[in-house]
Amino acid sequence: MIRRKISVVILLVSMATTAEGGVLKEEFARAGGQAVEAFTLTNPHGLEAKVMTYGATVLSLKVPDRSGKLGNVVLGFDTLAPYLAGVPFYGATVGRYANRIGGAQFTLDGSVHRLAANNGKNSLHGGAQGFDKRVWTAEIVDGQSVRMTYVSPDGEEGYPGQLTVHVTYRLDDRDTLAIEFDAQTTAPTVVNLANHAYFNLTGDPAKPILGHLLEMPASAFTAVDSALIPTGEVRPVAGTPFDFRKPHAIGERIGEADQQLRYGGGYDHNWVLDKPGAGALSLAAILTDPESGRRMEVRTTQPGVQFYSGNFLDGKPLPGGTVFAHRTGLCLETQHFPDSPNHPDFPGTVLRPGQTYAETTLLTFQATP
Repeated sequence: MIRRKISVVILLVSMATTAEGGVLKEEFARAGGQAVEAFTLTNPHGLEAKVMTYGATVLSLKVPDRSGKLGNVVLGFDTLAPYLAGVPFYGATVGRYANRIGGAQFTLDGSVHRLAANNGKNSLHGGAQGFDKRVWTAEIVDGQSVRMTYVSPDGEEGYPGQLTVHVTYRLDDRDTLAIEFDAQTTAPTVVNLANHAYFNLTGDPAKPILGHLLEMPASAFTAVDSALIPTGEVRPVAGTPFDFRKPHAIGERIGEADQQLRYGGGYDHNWVLDKPGAGALSLAAILTDPESGRRMEVRTTQPGVQFYSGNFLDGKPLPGGTVFAHRTGLCLETQHFPDSPNHPDFPGTVLRPGQTYAETTLLTFQATP
C-alpha cells in the first residue's frame, strides 16, 4: 500500500451542530481552509451512521449486537489527522476509478490516457489525489439523507472529462444504510465508484476478523498476477479457497497453499456476482460475526465485489489515530471489475456525455440469536 503525506493545514474547531430530521450536522475540522462537515444519521432502533465531507467518508457505523448493545462496526478515527496522514482509504468514497488500473493507463476512443502511478507501476483508487482526498460539498435531503457532491475537473489524475459525482447516504427504519452513486461527464471517460469501509462486526477493532462467516453468491472470480492486476481469466471458484457460495470462516482457508492467495497475502480479489441481470439489485454478500450475533447483508446493482481481508493493515501508529492491526478489518467493495478499461470482455465502465452513471449498494443489519 503506497502512502503519501498530504500537506494540508488542520484546524480543529468547536462542534457547532444543527439538526434536521434524523440528521445532525456539525463542523468536524478544517482542511486547507475548507470546512470539513460531519453528519450523523440515526433511526428509531438506535442505529447511527456518521459520515464526513472529506473523502465522502463513513466515519463510524453503530449497530446493536444480539443483546442490544451498540458497537461501531467500521474502522475509523475521531479526528481528521489520520486521514490526512495517508491511512488506506478507511470508509472513503474511492474514484474516479476504484481498484487498480494496470500500467496506470488505458485507451479510450483511440486515445491513450496516462494516470498517476501510485501502486507500483499501476494506478490504485483514482491515483495519488483521488476522490478520497477531496473535500466534497453536502446537503441534507428529506431530513434523513445526506447527498455529497464533488466536481472532478477534466484531466484530474489523468482522467478525461469533467465529472460531476454525487453520493447519497440514507439510513432507513429497516436498519439499512443505502449508498447511492451517480455521475455525469462532459467528455467520454471511465468511472468506477466504491465505498471502502473496513468492517469488523465484533465492534472491537482490536479483534481479528478471521472468525467472521462470509457467504457470497459468486461462481467465479477474476484471477490476478503478482501485482494484483487481473489477467483477464474469469476463474471458477469451485474446489478453491475462493468458494464462498456457502458460509465459511474467513480464516478457515486463508493460509492454504494457493498461488492467488500468495499474490494477495490473503484475499484481495474481485468476485463475479451471480446476478439476474445487469443493473439489478441483488445479493452480494452476507457477513456474520458468531460472537456478537451481528449480521450484515449486502445488496448491490454492481457486477462485482472486492473482498479484501485486511492483509496490509500493519498496526503502525498514525498521527492522532488508533492503531489497527493486521486483519482487524475487511472490505466488501461493491464495484465494476479492476482494470476493466483494459479488458473489453469485462463489464464496461465507459461513461459518455448525456449518460448517467448510477449504482446502489444497501447494507442491512440484524442480530442473530
